[in-house]
Amino acid sequence: MRYLDDHPGVVAWASEELSVNYISPVDKRVHRYFPDFIVKKKNKDTGIVEVLMIEIKPSKQTKEPVRGSKKQKQYISEVVTYSINEAKWKAAQQYCLDRKWKFLVLTENELGIKF
Repeated sequence: MRYLDDHPGVVAWASEELSVNYISPVDKRVHRYFPDFIVKKKNKDTGIVEVLMIEIKPSKQTKEPVRGSKKQKQYISEVVTYSINEAKWKAAQQYCLDRKWKFLVLTENELGIKF
């Protein structure tokens, strides 16, 4: 968040201030998804203000789970998490497309974080 405060191109930002409706693949009901950040930034080349919707997730939650030697309960939990994330992100992408915004999912890899 300090990065957003200090970056000269960032005009404004908010955290979990906006909700996007999505249909859960688990219960087939409408739920609300609160993306981590909405960022308004000035394009350094054009000067036009762009809006980004950003979600931050561990990289393992952005990839389809592989069964391998995992116990069934753990595997099912990972599949459910991945499926719900996909539904959220599909809804967020459409929300952004309708508004000419950009949607990004960032992980520790893009953020340069090492565990």
